Amino acid sequence: MDVDDTYCEPLGRIEPAPPAGPAEGPPYAECVLCREPTEYPESTKGATLCPVCTWQEAGRTACSG
Repeated sequence: MDVDDTYCEPLGRIEPAPPAGPAEGPPYAECVLCREPTEYPESTKGATLCPVCTWQEAGRTACSG
C-alpha cells in the first residue's frame, strides 16, 4: 500500500490560532468590551477580550438556546 503524505491535508486555508499564553511584554491590547489589558500583544488582529470577558461571553453563548 502506498503512503501519500497529502492524503490527510485539510482543504482550504487554515487561520493561525491566537498566541497561547501571555504576550512577551507591554504594550498589551485592550479588551473590546471593558478596555482592560488582555494577555495578547497590541499587534493582535481581531476583537481581543480579557479573560473575564472571554469567560462571560462563553457563558452567554452557551446559555442562549
